[in-house]
Amino acid sequence: MGYSAFRIIREGLTGNKGWRPVWRTPEPKSRYDVVIIGGGGHGLTTAYYLAKNHGITNVAVLEKGYLGGGNVGRNTTIVRANYLLPGNSEFYSHSLKLWEGMEQELNYNTMMSQRSVLNLAHSDGQVDAFARRGNQMLLQGDDAELLDAGGVRAHAPFLNHDNQRFPIRGGLLHRRGGTARHDAVAWGYARGADRMGVDLIQNCEVTGFQITDGRVTGVETTRGSIAAGKVGMAVAGRTSQVGEMAGLRLPIESHVLQAFVSEGLKPCIPGVVTFGMGHFYISQSDKGGLVFGGDLDFYNSYAARGNLPMVEHVMEAGMSMVPMIGQAKLLRSWGGIMDMTMDGSPIIDRTPVDGLFLNGGWCYGGFKATPASGWCFAHLIATGEPHEVAAKFRLDRFATGHLLDEEGTGARPNRH
Repeated sequence: MGYSAFRIIREGLTGNKGWRPVWRTPEPKSRYDVVIIGGGGHGLTTAYYLAKNHGITNVAVLEKGYLGGGNVGRNTTIVRANYLLPGNSEFYSHSLKLWEGMEQELNYNTMMSQRSVLNLAHSDGQVDAFARRGNQMLLQGDDAELLDAGGVRAHAPFLNHDNQRFPIRGGLLHRRGGTARHDAVAWGYARGADRMGVDLIQNCEVTGFQITDGRVTGVETTRGSIAAGKVGMAVAGRTSQVGEMAGLRLPIESHVLQAFVSEGLKPCIPGVVTFGMGHFYISQSDKGGLVFGGDLDFYNSYAARGNLPMVEHVMEAGMSMVPMIGQAKLLRSWGGIMDMTMDGSPIIDRTPVDGLFLNGGWCYGGFKATPASGWCFAHLIATGEPHEVAAKFRLDRFATGHLLDEEGTGARPNRH
């Protein structure tokens, strides 16, 4: 289907009756070479790259609701590659490169906007830590600029530069970072996968696994049994529950993370700004709404809604950093279910069940990882070996103690 300003005007004048579905609505086949559980960003990109990079097109993506109805459509849309530790840094660097070529590759407007990401430093220790992180980013081939207090004031004059409790000592500026339209990312990859023959099956919940002699042979669903040569799980906050159906006890907890949007305003915040001391981050959408969030709600939950104390905390942090937002009306809020690992880094690996593969534990990094996650998960499923940029995302690191602890906060899922 072609999109143009002329087409939009014509459809608007004729009742929007000429649009065709962007992807098919197939019935499940009895068997697939690969079944992907989860029709969010990571599941859709995995299916897309299985077809594109490896020529495996007899693939089904099973989604219990509608495509893109989970975390890929419930996030603050930030894209960045400002990671420190080997293992994370090369992965997110690869992901950012895929983000930069996504619209051309998919021929779909995902509204990728490299409007920059600024991390604020409020102490000499944070400045030193950002200097180290910036050097690692430069060594990885990404961009990083260490700003002093004057540089931050020039870049973001709208911040509270006179806050005595949280004085701004400097910041780390990542110009290639920014935001993208989360829904469009899911739709673009869904269309791309469908065009290569992948079956996208909505309203099809997986209720169990078929396992014979330690090997997965298929899945049970609300639409019947489906045989499969290989099965990949990419179900975000439901990872522990789906894994339990296969007899897996995974090092993952599920927590709620809230996000908020204000009423539409004229452009006032040009990029993304993060406030580490108060755990607050904010940007402005193309529609004018201020999009912001904070920390987890700090209790295990599968409910896509949050609690009022964390709403208060996020608002207080926002007012400390950007007092002007107190003049804006809050439009809506929502909660996403985060699958938090014990070290804050993800898992892309085989499981003890032969033929069953795991993609999960993305904590806060799920949206920005979307293209590289699918790229690497598809490589693992197709070849049986981890991709080089995801080689450290092993499941057994939690048994051996070789953790990939980006925050340095230890084995505490809620601290990452």
